[in-house]
Amino acid sequence: MVSVLVVALLMAVLQVAVYVHLRNVVVASAQEGARYGANADVPAAAGADRTLQIVGRATSPATAAGLACESVQEVDPTGLPLVVVRCVGQVPSLFAALGDLLPLSATGRAVEESR
Repeated sequence: MVSVLVVALLMAVLQVAVYVHLRNVVVASAQEGARYGANADVPAAAGADRTLQIVGRATSPATAAGLACESVQEVDPTGLPLVVVRCVGQVPSLFAALGDLLPLSATGRAVEESR
């Protein structure tokens, strides 16, 4: 009976570790995608595609397919043009019965280069 509790606790700790790792990968990928989209000779919309490519290489193509990313141009309060990449999706759960219950949201921003 104690072993069931220990295994459940271990699985919970592993799930937290997987969630934190995936969140960090997606945040870093969104930042890299925003930097790519902010280049002078690259359209801002290319940042979202770049983000999904990086996530797919860093984790798995299935994880990247579970994300929806968009890349838009915005202006911050000081007047700087920004490229913003936003990704939302769900983290795969280690417990098959729970499904994909852990939402994930990440944003990356970069100052757009002048053309």
